[in-house]
Amino acid sequence: MGDTVEVIVGSIGKAHGVRGDVVVDVRTDEPERRFAVGSVLRVEGTRRELTVARLAWHSGRLLVHFEGLDDRNAAESARGQVLVVDVPVDEVPEEEDEYYDRQLVGLTAVLADGTRVGTVTEVVHLPEQDLLAIDVDGEERLVPFVRALVPRVSLSEKLVELADVPGLLADEDESEDAQ
Repeated sequence: MGDTVEVIVGSIGKAHGVRGDVVVDVRTDEPERRFAVGSVLRVEGTRRELTVARLAWHSGRLLVHFEGLDDRNAAESARGQVLVVDVPVDEVPEEEDEYYDRQLVGLTAVLADGTRVGTVTEVVHLPEQDLLAIDVDGEERLVPFVRALVPRVSLSEKLVELADVPGLLADEDESEDAQ
């Protein structure tokens, strides 16, 4: 079997009802793929495996019933556990122009003229949009991960290109001084 990487796909929240269903805090853009009935997830840092018996969306939240969590007490005892899966290193998202966090972290951030400005250290997920955390000379800068500001991502070249927008990589003090 090829190389795999462990990725976090969610965490178990509060129990829902009395039959062992739990609310899952989804941490994947592909919940239908990762939480499909029959999928086997692992509890981070352990060998414990949980198999998805059924799932449903309720009021915008994912409800999952795992085999073996058959009542409210069992569901509550699993609360807070982080769920992971092993995926092939070369696996890519189903949609074009989408990326897994692990593909972006470590890429070199460059300007349109090729000038290196930093390294992507993290992808920050917010309700409104995702941000790229970029280390610029030891300082973290957050750049909205939208096409207007990040027009090109090249995994083969290991880089993200940033738009030439004044103040895009300025720190807060520099931004306030400019006003």
